[in-house]
This record gives sequence, C-alpha cells and structure tokens, in this order.
Amino acid sequence: MNQHLDTVDADVDTTDTTSDGFPNDRRKRNIPVVADRRRAQNAAKARQASERRRLIDPTTCERDYTDDETDFMKAMDRYKRDNRRPFPTWSEVLEVLWSLGYRKVAEPSDMPGAKRPQPVEA
Repeated sequence: MNQHLDTVDADVDTTDTTSDGFPNDRRKRNIPVVADRRRAQNAAKARQASERRRLIDPTTCERDYTDDETDFMKAMDRYKRDNRRPFPTWSEVLEVLWSLGYRKVAEPSDMPGAKRPQPVEA
C-alpha cells in the first residue's frame, strides 16, 4: 500500500505550552497526515472516461432539436431575460410565437403525446 504523507503546517511552536496555557496543543505542531490520493485520481479518471461530462443543458436532456425548436427556445430565453420573467404566462408564450412569425394556418389536429381512449357509443 503506497500512502503519501503530507504535513499540516501551522505556526510551529517549539514550546510545549501555547499562549492560552494549554500544553502540547496539536494545532501548533507539524504533524504528518496520510493523504489518500487514490480517491481523487479515480474520480479524475472517471470524469475523463465518462461521456456525461460534456456541457449539458439539463432542460434539453441531450435531445437533438430541430431548428424551429432551437429558435423557439432561444426566443423564450431572450424574452425571459429581457423582461425579467422567469415564468411567462401562456399569453406571453403566444406573443413570443407570434414574434417568430407563427400563425394559425391549418385546422387543429390531435394533440401529440398520450392518446386518450375514445368513448364508446352504445
């Protein structure tokens, strides 16, 4: 087992009594301390080997977004910063969409996501 000894350097007091009158105050002496460098080395190796150490925006969840999605996210971020609105209302979200040029041009379609079972007629 290969251990590295570091020393804790404090104001070294050569007398056995400190100014407070406490004999052999260990805080005033140079005492060898075992430093476990393996843990730090293992953590560094794990970070280098891990693919998760990339700069990842937690809101994106590593998903590849379309250009439209990226433009919308940037516009929302800009709106929130410019107006100091961390939680914009749905009306404000709609205003941001309109500012990007989006308009309703087609008939509504089914909402994406989980499908609700259709009621069965008797």
